[in-house]
Amino acid sequence: MSLEKRRGTASKTMRHTARAEKLPVVMTLEGHGPAKDNLFNHVFISYFPDGKQMFSGSRDETSRRWNLETGKEIEEVRDVCGRNIWAVAVSRDGRWVVTSMGEASGDPPWDIKACDVETGVVKTFKGHSPGIICMDISVDSKLLASGAADGFQVWSLDTGNFLAGPSEFKTPTDHYVAAVRFSQDSTKLAVSSGNGIEVWDIQARKILDVTKFGPPPIPTRGVPLFWTTKDRTIVAAITYHDEDEYHPTNMINELDALTLQSVGAPFEGHIDNISGLALSFDCELLAVSASWHDGIKLWAFESRQLLASFGVHRVCDITFSPNSRQLAYSEFGRPTEFGEFGRPTKFSRPKMYICDIPSNILARIWPEQEAVKVCICPHTFTSLVLMSSYGQLNVNIRSSLVSSILMRLLLCVVT
Repeated sequence: MSLEKRRGTASKTMRHTARAEKLPVVMTLEGHGPAKDNLFNHVFISYFPDGKQMFSGSRDETSRRWNLETGKEIEEVRDVCGRNIWAVAVSRDGRWVVTSMGEASGDPPWDIKACDVETGVVKTFKGHSPGIICMDISVDSKLLASGAADGFQVWSLDTGNFLAGPSEFKTPTDHYVAAVRFSQDSTKLAVSSGNGIEVWDIQARKILDVTKFGPPPIPTRGVPLFWTTKDRTIVAAITYHDEDEYHPTNMINELDALTLQSVGAPFEGHIDNISGLALSFDCELLAVSASWHDGIKLWAFESRQLLASFGVHRVCDITFSPNSRQLAYSEFGRPTEFGEFGRPTKFSRPKMYICDIPSNILARIWPEQEAVKVCICPHTFTSLVLMSSYGQLNVNIRSSLVSSILMRLLLCVVT
């Protein structure tokens, strides 16, 4: 569906009914311990580009890598950081694993550590005030962006040098940054902050546009945002509020990347605050998790059709596998002991789950007769993702696509 057609989509045409589905768990990853302060623990996750490993970090003060063929931790590369981990990222070329670290109290120091997977070389990035809760690595694996209470900063992964921060970018205000995402061509940065959704030109160090819908929208901390095919639109969780009433962040909007005006109908249906967001690597599926009890909803991105509601709870982080056939999520630890007034005092070890997307949903999104769609987006990896559910690509087409990926043509190709 074209961007123009989606603009005309009315919310009343959206179909919100979807029968309850079971999300089949094919692998459970266990190993992270409780938080050091005995409060609830969180685990953040990121796939490696080949889909064979996963990187995770948590408030047990460790980052870990997992072999997804065996379901076991690669223990020899475990990193005991000594501080809580608040975000993780893996570069698109699979070279770097990156963590943001800081004290639960918010006290300094807070910094970012990037480790070269092959050599073990570690680079540390300092300069933020406390509260680094989001990061992104550019598609060309050269730039690192981070967001915190004092705005966002951009770094060179190759040299370790600081490139630009709030003063260089002349941020309108010092509102905290909840999410950052590089564009497909690595020249722009989308920022979700107390200012709204902003788009920045990295080279020119200037803002290109910002959401302008009445009162300032409130971004949800830690919920990512995404660029879609060819950087045409941006997908983000936004709350539009008034001065007298609080509204939960329970709606996802698609925004035109040039104007930041809404495109088509929003994704609605959650009751609780949205806590997680994932866009599949071919831009066909959108997964949304909400707070503790509202589960995960899976949407067909183009049609806005709600495909399934999965009854999983206490979801911390969600992401699609590189082949878009599986959904991985982590959960918060569960209360195991309670103190005065029923307040939890101890929590269980958090777990991570690798789940197959039900075959009936895959068949609806990628029917056998449908053309193969390859979408290489900024939130995907630069390895080739061939979205063919039930057939093989023509050899000549496959060779052409492989050649294209080697030339880093970040396009959406329909064969």
